[in-house]
Amino acid sequence: MAKVRLTQAAKAFGPVEVLKGIDLDIADGEFVVFVGPSGCGKSTLLRSIAGLETLSSGTVEIDGRAVNDVAPSERGIAMVFQSYALYPHMSVRENMGFALKLAGRSKAEVAAAVDAAAATLDIAHLLDRRPKELSGGQRQRVAIGRAIVRQPKVFLFDEPLSNLDAALRVRMRYEFAGLHKALGTTMIYVTHDQVEAMTLADRIVVLNGGVIEQVGTPDDLYTRPDTIFVAGFIGSPTMNLIPATYAGPGAKGATVRLAGGQVIETAISPDSIATGAALTLGIRPEHLRPDGAVNRLTGAVRLIESLGAVHHVHLAIDGLADPLVASLPTRPTTEMVGIALAPEALHLFDEQGRALPRPMPAAPRAAA
Repeated sequence: MAKVRLTQAAKAFGPVEVLKGIDLDIADGEFVVFVGPSGCGKSTLLRSIAGLETLSSGTVEIDGRAVNDVAPSERGIAMVFQSYALYPHMSVRENMGFALKLAGRSKAEVAAAVDAAAATLDIAHLLDRRPKELSGGQRQRVAIGRAIVRQPKVFLFDEPLSNLDAALRVRMRYEFAGLHKALGTTMIYVTHDQVEAMTLADRIVVLNGGVIEQVGTPDDLYTRPDTIFVAGFIGSPTMNLIPATYAGPGAKGATVRLAGGQVIETAISPDSIATGAALTLGIRPEHLRPDGAVNRLTGAVRLIESLGAVHHVHLAIDGLADPLVASLPTRPTTEMVGIALAPEALHLFDEQGRALPRPMPAAPRAAA
């Protein structure tokens, strides 16, 4: 296992800055996931750790050693790509053992390493097949097995599940989690799929425009986002974000006024908020409940997305430009639905998009 440290890591392609001074520490044996929108720099950051991109400035350290000038093959890393990159003319056994063969390892050593990796990944029965004879999930296991046999200090995964169908992605997420538990090796994983990030990561790094917006556990990012960007990016359906103005202190904390005139009470301290300040009120869809007497709003049902155990109900509220989405356990039977916004479940963001301090713990995430 190995620590990975990035210090003021920057990368520019001509005049375009892709990474803008990234500072990040990844602990021994940690599973860290990079997420963010297309073009945010997550794959460039991963490739810089691997040595496939050269930083414009800053340093990459692996296991306490600066590796900026070290070749990718000497960094102690193994990378698994989205495309699998298997040799079509070789068997699974030959693909998995090829790097060790190039390194001059004996046939016995190569065979032992391949057999051990194949047993870990449950692909021993596939060792004599060619890649064209395998399913997408099997090819991905072979690509991972090829990385495992090298016994790297750090595994790097670049959107490894994006070519698989939805059902297989679910199964492969389970297998990635099991693999990390079995190997205990440091893993860095890039994805655009926040479900993968939330289910796999010890910590998530949210990137936006070449900078880190927030680093934290999945629960940290979900319940206590530092910025509007993180609040809107993490979670599906996304957090409801509602323009508001500060209306003064209330019984539990700051109160805000919505565009339709509704006054909403929050549990957030009013101490640092200026009178009349423009704010954004945030609430997760599962925290909009039909019961509750405080902060009640009534909305007209515009759309219901029924997913069996949960129903995402889009409600048009007087004065609000966008519908609010409420995740309800039962499907509404009326055209008008009343919902309550629990004060302790609310978030407030200032004009710069920064979260205001929360004196109370965030509301627990509802069970699916």
